[in-house]
Amino acid sequence: MKSFEELFAELSAKVATADPQSGTVKAINQGKHFIGKKIVEEAAEVWMAAEYEGKERCAEEISQLLYHLQVMMLANGITPKDVYKYL
Repeated sequence: MKSFEELFAELSAKVATADPQSGTVKAINQGKHFIGKKIVEEAAEVWMAAEYEGKERCAEEISQLLYHLQVMMLANGITPKDVYKYL
């Protein structure tokens, strides 16, 4: 299990090494449009899971949404601290 900050640090390290086998690096290389489409897709899956699939499935979908949001953060040079100031 990872915290939001731990996941962000892990993804940041993957991007820093530019490992071509990393799904995160591949997503960054495909660009913001690609990442944005994944965010929209995952957000819809969160909603559907919340409506019809129960707590565990909803939590799983939220974790995937958080991952793609962090990939977008990395693509835009945004840190968790940049986001937290708006919470």
